[in-house]
Amino acid sequence: MRIKIKNLLHSQSVTTYLNKKVYVCGWVKTVRDQNTFAFVEVGDGSTLKNLQVILKGATLEYLPKLTTGSSVGIQGVLIESPGKNQNIELQAEEIEIFGGCDPEKYLLQKKRHSFEFLRTIAHLRPRTNTQGAVARIRNAMAFATHVFFQNNGFLYVHTPIITSSDCEGGGSMFRVTTLNPLASQNDYENDFFKKPTYLTVSGQLEGEIYALALSDIYTFGPTFRAENSNTSRHLAEFWMVEPEMSFCDLAGNVDLAENYLKFVTDYALKNCCEDLEFFDKFIEKGLLNRLRQVAETSFNKITYTDAIHIIKKSGKSFEFPISWGVDLQSEHERFLAEEYFKNPVILTDYPAGIKAFYMRLNDDQKTVAAMDVLVPKIGEIIGGSQREERLSFLEKKIEENHLRKEDYWWYLQLREFGSAPHAGFGLGFERLLLFITGMENIRDIIPFPRFPAHAEF
Repeated sequence: MRIKIKNLLHSQSVTTYLNKKVYVCGWVKTVRDQNTFAFVEVGDGSTLKNLQVILKGATLEYLPKLTTGSSVGIQGVLIESPGKNQNIELQAEEIEIFGGCDPEKYLLQKKRHSFEFLRTIAHLRPRTNTQGAVARIRNAMAFATHVFFQNNGFLYVHTPIITSSDCEGGGSMFRVTTLNPLASQNDYENDFFKKPTYLTVSGQLEGEIYALALSDIYTFGPTFRAENSNTSRHLAEFWMVEPEMSFCDLAGNVDLAENYLKFVTDYALKNCCEDLEFFDKFIEKGLLNRLRQVAETSFNKITYTDAIHIIKKSGKSFEFPISWGVDLQSEHERFLAEEYFKNPVILTDYPAGIKAFYMRLNDDQKTVAAMDVLVPKIGEIIGGSQREERLSFLEKKIEENHLRKEDYWWYLQLREFGSAPHAGFGLGFERLLLFITGMENIRDIIPFPRFPAHAEF
């Protein structure tokens, strides 16, 4: 039976396999021919480290075919290594080559490739150390997300990818249609759904339906924005974590957001040590200390109004001028989290005019019960609010935002039939991964990035 290399290298009791015959499979990373014997490093992606395999005698006949990138199955005896760079090594006895790899054509040569180049070969880039580590941490953070919400009594709900409602009211949505591209795009009677439909920008509105029946739910799935943005923080296709809680106000929402971020950060520190050490060494110096601070210290909490005062009194020169009623830019958010507080900060009570129609209007009639969680390096990582549960207030907000009531008839009815206070937030999963790994570009922490003019693979 095949044993994963992670289980050999990271077993708490290496004696389980030591001096015993084992069978491993993977891809050849490097080969060093020493004439009478050879070192072959094999990795299977289960861990950052590779397993050193020793070829002697009859197994040396396979050496010409053991090129970098070829896939192999190797059976042999696991022994203690006399070398300094590894504790154990595998003495090969039988070798099977599943797939060869022409070293002259292989696109991953023995040199450091730029992240930009690796995006052009997304079918091969998971084999690199960085992308392998990203994939393992992405898996861990997805698992930790489910663990957190399941342990806190939330139900996992699958909300639709195809929708007829625009959650954000911004209109930057991908159209879903079966019409011929040359046909009129307003010919909805001949379209599949008989009405305009789009790829969802958020599962929030549908999530509220289930929260107002089952109390606490969360969604975790792909979302889409047709924004013509080429920044390092935006994608056209990305994943969102969106919890929704009934009988909950803004304060409860703030607590949930902080507890969630602390939990997943702590989970990464405890379960992704090897990969995080790699990122700390090669991607962001001080990453581990930054993550430990987030996991161990309370977040600062201030209002949007207080944040404006802090920014204006800072004496710093910003690219974008700031005043009350203007949305914060990334430079303002990062100043607060990285320089002023040097810690995550949660801003609340934003001006109603810069927030979405579904956010609850505060008693001052100027602000809404909204919150943003800002973290060092990223800026905003979570955005949320207490939802407007009062029918008349919601109807007015829909009108003010020039939305069609008929498109939200069911959302309005939720406020007629047993409405209740409820709140929730959205976390961009890829932004979380940027925060955890220290990577700079969001296109490098999703397996197949989608952005303007790029939809390969």
